[in-house]
Amino acid sequence: MKVDIYNQSGEKTGSAVLPKEVFGLPWNPDLVHQVMLALQANKRRNTAHVKTRADVRGGCRKPWQQKGLGKARHGSIRSPIWRGGGVTFGPSKERVYAQKINKKMRRKALLIALSQKVRDGEILVLEDLKIKTPKTKESANILKALAKIKGFEKMTSKKGNASLFLLPEKREEIVRSFRNLPNTDIAAVSNLNLLDVLKYKYIVFPKDLIKKTETIWQS
Repeated sequence: MKVDIYNQSGEKTGSAVLPKEVFGLPWNPDLVHQVMLALQANKRRNTAHVKTRADVRGGCRKPWQQKGLGKARHGSIRSPIWRGGGVTFGPSKERVYAQKINKKMRRKALLIALSQKVRDGEILVLEDLKIKTPKTKESANILKALAKIKGFEKMTSKKGNASLFLLPEKREEIVRSFRNLPNTDIAAVSNLNLLDVLKYKYIVFPKDLIKKTETIWQS
């Protein structure tokens, strides 16, 4: 798969061939959907919790005698049918939502999503990404320049998650420069996962990462 290379000013400087092993896989919606649900489940925080009758305070004593009063029999005011009693079949913080994902499945789903991004023209390869001073104005100018490239006009969109910039490793000056821009994020290429690819419309990375993707995402 052949793609164009641009500089920070949005000018075309050349072209590059993306490896088929990473960016040339056919679309597999079932695998992508399965891995996506598993990743979302693993990120889920279990905060919903109610008290059962064993957790409610008080009610150890029998409220009244079993017979002779003409009332229904009860053993504890902590019973779920009592006001202020425990809850039956409610959510519990002990429930585990995590799902197991095979390493090969997770890796292949990521490569499939990246391959689809290439076919949709949503991957932008830069000559390099350099920022002299960590200022939001400088990164905003870079985004405006890249948004002039045909097919990448929505990089400055204020709706949705527009673009994700991948770097060999997180660089403080770039992170500080981009962190105040809406709908834009910076990530290390080794931390990329399927949810990131599906979340952002555009994936941007320097050309030096093309050769490294074969070892990073396939190992």
